[in-house]
Parts: sequence; structure tokens; C-alpha cells
Amino acid sequence: MTKNISFSKTSLRLIMGMGLATMFIIIFAVTPMYARADTLNRQLELGMSGADVSALQAFLAKDATLYPQGLVTGYFGMLTQSAVSNFQARNGIDNIGRVGPVTLIALNAQMLGGIGGTTDKGAPIMSEESVNVSGRNATISWNTSEPAQGRVMYGTNYPYLYAIAPSSSDYSMNTATAVTLSSLLPNTTYYYVRESTDISGNVMLTTYRTFQTGQ
Repeated sequence: MTKNISFSKTSLRLIMGMGLATMFIIIFAVTPMYARADTLNRQLELGMSGADVSALQAFLAKDATLYPQGLVTGYFGMLTQSAVSNFQARNGIDNIGRVGPVTLIALNAQMLGGIGGTTDKGAPIMSEESVNVSGRNATISWNTSEPAQGRVMYGTNYPYLYAIAPSSSDYSMNTATAVTLSSLLPNTTYYYVRESTDISGNVMLTTYRTFQTGQ
């Protein structure tokens, strides 16, 4: 049986990067709840526009130390990039000024009061996974007890040099997760770890398992 490891929203979260990145620790700082807002459903960066950018700006504008200009234009410009960078610095995230997957989780958690504004301290419960290997592709599927963002960290060595595969391009919340790993090496043993994160930022990680690719 898979052993699950639970992390609360204020616990250390293990992130395993791609390529040369090894494991590093991010601490989500406990910050005040500012305002309830819609969650973000995609990664955002300089030059993008839309209602989700407006929601991001409205949230950041609640704190003048993050976004002193407070402009809600729906366009992700330099001022919004600076505000996102400030948010990342406060929450222990690399302050690159774009809303990537790690920042997306942190923002969604705080926009719904997940940090400092909810009593939800339980990580999502993950079911046993099913692994379907077809040649050099593998699909790993599982269910969770509540809507969560899922992903798989995998590689040919353990525990370092993981690549990360999200369950979907928009990192949406679902109770069913399916991650497809494509163009893998043939006849190779792969190690993988599953992760699910709920809207409050609570994280569940499994211990590693393996699968073998075909020709």
C-alpha cells in the first residue's frame, strides 16, 4: 500500500525541479486574509490580459505594500509584474514576477482565505493509483477526497533529477487526476511520486513507486 505524507499549509513543501534543479524547500509565510476573490485557472505573465488578470490585480491591490499603484486594468504590465514579485518575495517563492505553478497555488490559497482565513488543515486523501504503460508513454491516475491540483514528479533516479508533469495545463481543481508521461526512454525503470494540493494549500505526497517502460 502506498504511504501518504501530509503537509499542512504552513508546513514545509517539497518541490522537485526539472533538469539541474535538485530538491529545495519553500515555506509559505502566514499572511493576513485580504479579500475573497475568484481563483486563477492559468499561469500568468507579462503581456497577458483577461478577467483573471483583473482578479489578480484586485487581490494584490488590497495590500499597498505589494501593489502600491492598485490599478485594475486587466492587463499584466510591468506594475503587475512588480506586484507579483513582491508577493513571491513575501511568501518565500523565487520572485521572478510571473505566476507559475507554485505561485498559482499560493495565490489561490490566499485569494480564498486558505492561509490565515480557514480552518481547513487536512490534506486531500489520495486513492491508490492505476498505472497504464503503453510503449514509451505512461498514464498515472488517482482520485482525491476533495478537489485538488495533482502532479507527478518522476525520473530515472531517486531521489534527485526529477521532471514534473502537471495533470493539466491550467492546474484546475478536480477530484480525479490523470497524468500522462510521454516520450520516455524505452526499457527503463522510472521512479515517481504523486502530489495533490487542495484549495487551502494543504499538500499530500506519496512515497515513491516504479514502473517499467516498453519498447
